[in-house]
Amino acid sequence: MSEPLLITVAPTGAETAKEDCPQLPTTPEEIAETARACQAAGAAMIHLHVRDGEHRPTLDLGLLREWVAAVRDASDLVVQLSTGGSVHDPLDQRLQVLDAEPDSCSLTMGTTNFGDDVFSNPWPFVCELYQLAQDRGVAPEFELFDLGQVHALTRLLDRYGLPAGGRVHVDLVMGVPGGMNGTTDALVAAVRDLPPQTTSWSATGIGRSTLAVMLASLSKGGHLRVGMEDVLTIARGVPVESNAQLVERAVAVGALAQRTPMTPQEARVLIGATG
Repeated sequence: MSEPLLITVAPTGAETAKEDCPQLPTTPEEIAETARACQAAGAAMIHLHVRDGEHRPTLDLGLLREWVAAVRDASDLVVQLSTGGSVHDPLDQRLQVLDAEPDSCSLTMGTTNFGDDVFSNPWPFVCELYQLAQDRGVAPEFELFDLGQVHALTRLLDRYGLPAGGRVHVDLVMGVPGGMNGTTDALVAAVRDLPPQTTSWSATGIGRSTLAVMLASLSKGGHLRVGMEDVLTIARGVPVESNAQLVERAVAVGALAQRTPMTPQEARVLIGATG
């Protein structure tokens, strides 16, 4: 249980409107300050969804590059861009995310019912995105929303081999309406069935499942993703003040498990983003 703890912060997401949550970082300046504060609090990687000048989700390449540069100017965090965008973004635009030259990218292993919407990730798209990440030397983080996607990862790795960096890092996304439950039982089942090539894994608890998933992941030796993409309250009825506040809580809970926050450089080695 003494292994360093990777804490990834997902500060914005694509679902929450700025007008509903003014403290959500939705500009390059806000994301730069968020990156600086979250690294100081103990985060090593940042998972980015980009917003436009009207605070709406976008996959505009110029803005993607601007946000990546803003984070790199303000911090040493590993920059991971979401290739999911919003659930309404077309597949061809999602492939172009890698043109912004992130250190890492999310790679969701299948289509998921996402509340009332559908998060589309057909198998040919998954394969194309993975091969593009291999060619570009971008470290994928395989997002798994259910057990079917756990098994799909085995299929992908058996067909196309390891990522360019030789590491297989997974994030279990739990508690999404339509995906696997945010429970210890679900986490144990998913970890049990991860491919043997897996070198590290983290877990994300959405909404009310945040703490349950955090504690289950730590007890099983996993890493953590936290942030305002995933939860907007710090306690029942108490709004989150900042993403750094969520990182600080993860650090405190990790300390109880005798896990020290990983540095960004250690995170690069962990996920194979050292190119």
